[in-house]
Amino acid sequence: MKIVSYNINGIRSVIRKGFVNWINMYHPDIICLQEIKAFPEQINTSLFEHLKYYCYWFPSQRKGYSGVAILSKKKPLYIKYGIGLESIDKEGRVLRIDINFDKKRISIINIYLPSGSNMEKRLSFKFFFMKKFFSYIKKLKKNMKNILICGDFNICYSDIDIHDPENNQNISGFLPQERKWIENLVRLGFIDSFRFYVKTRNHYSWWNYRFNARKKNKGWRIDYIMVSHILEKYMKNAYLLPEIYYSDHCPMVLELSSSFDFDGKMT
Repeated sequence: MKIVSYNINGIRSVIRKGFVNWINMYHPDIICLQEIKAFPEQINTSLFEHLKYYCYWFPSQRKGYSGVAILSKKKPLYIKYGIGLESIDKEGRVLRIDINFDKKRISIINIYLPSGSNMEKRLSFKFFFMKKFFSYIKKLKKNMKNILICGDFNICYSDIDIHDPENNQNISGFLPQERKWIENLVRLGFIDSFRFYVKTRNHYSWWNYRFNARKKNKGWRIDYIMVSHILEKYMKNAYLLPEIYYSDHCPMVLELSSSFDFDGKMT
């Protein structure tokens, strides 16, 4: 099973750039999208349905802002929009589906953490989101052991995840309390799937549009797929696709192996 997490920075924009053709060629089983920036009625959903995806959209109430979506080749057993807090859910930041995989029920949670780049207005909301989402996951984990958390965390975990750690110590996205939050997720029983396979520097998932940052590879790794420890035995590979240019982010990919294919047939 191939799972893609991708901040597309506007679904209508990436569709115009040929994103649907890429999906058709790459064949992900699950696609978690962040920053769709559109209501479902503004999207030609038939483009994805034609490729045999079940589509679930959770837009922000604010026009042209935030929003997440999950496209799945497998019909979910359960769908959950938001975490039950209006102040968070109105921005369309959390979407969960449960599916069967290798005769197990797994939860795939797509999240888009707020940016704290406007440190006066939004950093406190980012911390509020972090606290409430951690409580949500901690509670969910008591009954659901098989969890994947996919999305744009807007946080770099360690020094090797940012091109200039020394000069970004006081910038949101690399603050000690933000990095500690990811550490607490790891301690709760999650694996940073990319770092499970790749230990070296200079691997990023977001680059500023300014300063020719992507060409110079001066980026930040802020996109993740976190995997419950219990699912480690199914992990086959995890990687970034920096050559995919549909937005200022690149896709993050997790591959899971199984004794069954995605349609439930023995392999």
